[in-house]
Amino acid sequence: MNYVLGIDGGGSKTVCVLMDETRQVISRGKAGASNYQSIGVDAARQSIEFAIMAATDQAVNIAKPIKITAICLGLAGVGRAEDIEVIKGLIEALKNSKLLAINWALPASNIVICHDALIALAGGIGNNVGIVASAGTGSIVFGRNHQGVMKRVGGWGYILGDEGSAYKIAIAGVQAALKAYDGTGMPTSLVDIFKAYLELPNLEALVELIYRRGWGVTEIAALAEIVDLAAALGDKVANQIIDDAVQYFVKTTSTVIEQIFSDRPILEVVTTGSVWQGKSKIHEKFTTSVVQQFPEVKVIFPKHEPVYGAGLLALQKLAGK
Repeated sequence: MNYVLGIDGGGSKTVCVLMDETRQVISRGKAGASNYQSIGVDAARQSIEFAIMAATDQAVNIAKPIKITAICLGLAGVGRAEDIEVIKGLIEALKNSKLLAINWALPASNIVICHDALIALAGGIGNNVGIVASAGTGSIVFGRNHQGVMKRVGGWGYILGDEGSAYKIAIAGVQAALKAYDGTGMPTSLVDIFKAYLELPNLEALVELIYRRGWGVTEIAALAEIVDLAAALGDKVANQIIDDAVQYFVKTTSTVIEQIFSDRPILEVVTTGSVWQGKSKIHEKFTTSVVQQFPEVKVIFPKHEPVYGAGLLALQKLAGK
């Protein structure tokens, strides 16, 4: 039996699955962050190595060393040619690892190195043709057509982009609350909701919380749930923030459809990320707007997790596709 590895690596965790040729997940492992641009190549390699080790160690009834004939690494921040070369070097280091009970029967043609949006697409839809609209801590819309042509919109990070993400929704909500507090913005229940949720004596305490305690992107992004809740309860300001996020994703999804799916085939758009799980009907609003514009499109929630998509892409390479 030939086995493959699928790896989903990001800014907070790394997940690895061991799969066989029947698409069956044999085992899985988890480790820390593996975005080499933020933690460095050595730390990223170590996380990937530990995730692989955890997955292969948990594989029972399989003779060791396990023969790995294909691998796919879907990694956050990997999109440029120079990134690919860095990860190729990382894979060579993994092959020489004394921690891994693996027989690397791995020709270069069976190695897939890609952005994490592609594995989210492959896992979410079950194949690598379609569109993924990702709205988690960050945001990106990514598509791939039957000819293999790919198009991405967004994914520029929280400073340069990430509109529609949990982070940007949270920031917009906090800014709206502060403007209301100052008297320069519309009244909003976000003032009282933020105070209650964060147990603040007043809104000015946000300065100490965010600046002095050094809140990062992840902590701030978690506040998107508050904005979503306020919108679900009917707050006009919060609803406008949610509607702005919807319109952003409608526009970016439309851009991908028009640029690489001009023949208007029936296609699926998979929505991934925490934002789409909100109570403010953001998913329904997005679906309605997209389908009104493109009736042939079906908007879905993920069928499988991204790391499963990485395994599928590795199996495709194994099959020579």
